[in-house]
Amino acid sequence: MRQQVRLEEEIRILIQMRTITVKAGYSDKVIERFSQPGGPMTEIEGFIDLTVSAKKGRRNDEEEQVVVMVRWESEEAWKRWEKSPAHIEGHRNSRNQQPPDFVISTVVERLDVKAAKHPLAKAEEQS
Repeated sequence: MRQQVRLEEEIRILIQMRTITVKAGYSDKVIERFSQPGGPMTEIEGFIDLTVSAKKGRRNDEEEQVVVMVRWESEEAWKRWEKSPAHIEGHRNSRNQQPPDFVISTVVERLDVKAAKHPLAKAEEQS
């Protein structure tokens, strides 16, 4: 019988999710913006990854959603990004700009991971 993987005592991963609702037909523009290779965020210690997902509407829907999920090793790593010159400069540059007219709304959430499961094979290799 395979042994169940024990969860780490303290999981510190932080997820920042940005849900961007756009007019139908415009999700590709948002996806392209967040899918550019590299970038200053990827150079911050503690950055795990950035995932871009799209929820396309049905043929008659008037809007689509793009979800950008950024995972950080800890809250401290996320704070390093928030306080970094690149992040601050990016917000300074966009401060007086209006979002594109195809963006309906943006919701930002921060989630603290409380539990995680990993494949048994990986856990067995580490033992």
